[in-house]
Amino acid sequence: MNVFYKSYCRVYQFIFKCSIPVLPYRKPEILDDQDKIGVKLNELNINRVLIVTDKGIVKVGLLDYLLNCLKEKSIETYVYDGTVPNPTSDNVEEARNLYLENNCGAIIALGGGSPIDLAKAVGARIVKPNKSLYKMKGLFKVCKKLPPLFVIPTTAGTGSETTVTSVITDSNTHHKYLINDFSLIPHYAVLDYKVTLGLPPHITSTTGMDALTHAIEAFIGNTRTNETKKMSMEATKLIVSSLKTCYSDPTNAEARTNMLYASHYAGIAFTKAYVGYVHAIAHTLGGKYGVAHGLANSVILPVMLEAYGEKIYKKLAVLSRYSGLANEKDSDEIASKNFINWIKEANKEMNIPSVIEQVKAEDIDEMVETALKEGNPLYPVPVLMGKEEFKRIYLSIMKE
Repeated sequence: MNVFYKSYCRVYQFIFKCSIPVLPYRKPEILDDQDKIGVKLNELNINRVLIVTDKGIVKVGLLDYLLNCLKEKSIETYVYDGTVPNPTSDNVEEARNLYLENNCGAIIALGGGSPIDLAKAVGARIVKPNKSLYKMKGLFKVCKKLPPLFVIPTTAGTGSETTVTSVITDSNTHHKYLINDFSLIPHYAVLDYKVTLGLPPHITSTTGMDALTHAIEAFIGNTRTNETKKMSMEATKLIVSSLKTCYSDPTNAEARTNMLYASHYAGIAFTKAYVGYVHAIAHTLGGKYGVAHGLANSVILPVMLEAYGEKIYKKLAVLSRYSGLANEKDSDEIASKNFINWIKEANKEMNIPSVIEQVKAEDIDEMVETALKEGNPLYPVPVLMGKEEFKRIYLSIMKE
């Protein structure tokens, strides 16, 4: 990478870090059961709501309890279940139209990161009717209070109930783009492990690794704060102790609870400290091939950590020791490699592949350009990378 561009990236990231203490971050109010949503809506004098979810959630019956709770509070519900794994701009417009046609006053997102991202984008389009989603991409392009937004995460991974971000795939170009605005932080979050009990094993594993990616990238990046360091460390420790248990013993209440809180803590961490190149590359795989975000992160994470090399030994060693994967006598290099090996072994135990089969050599150059535009200068990574480094990452996760 050109030395002048490197300097520009680091100056950009330094300015962002200096601004963190004065930026209007907020945390959602936590509700411990779905039946309290109706109480809140009654207090707000709202009697019509849009529920954003997906067909899988509806099929397994996870929506039924919520519908009953809202019916008891005389609240009319309108369900949009067309969310796809990487929600599209078409999804946003369809759900927005349903909200407006029925004069809804609030949005409830039930599901993993996709319905939550979609609900945020729907809220943004409702308050910005004359602004396209594409024009909202990047930083602080909404700047207007959304309708009351309730989030019920059914996966322990995305941390989307805490974040300023919505990731949408353009229906025409198939490129993913991020909308980042403080107004996208949900107003209410329902954290209840019981809604995660029916998760398929592969969703449990990949969303858990998604949460771990958030925690690690927030910790090893250059804009971390004392608060984000603490949140990342707690999230990592909980994931190391609980993720494989959730996979092998899916009804374990303690492990499920630990993972929900780990995801929440990691969400708080990366909301302020931001993520890194793992996400930049994962977003291109989702946009180009529809690869689930958690799966993409799971595969890329150990590869990227190895690519960063000795620059992250000290920081990664802290997480390794705190999680019980190394002790104080181990060198930073050994502790760091212990952690990376744990990730690889956990992926293998949970049947997560080491490659993304859809990757084609002829698509790599295009994806490299897209990932670089997202990652630089925005992401405060420990090691700045250019085209050649990114290309090596893509080749390393391509099936031979």
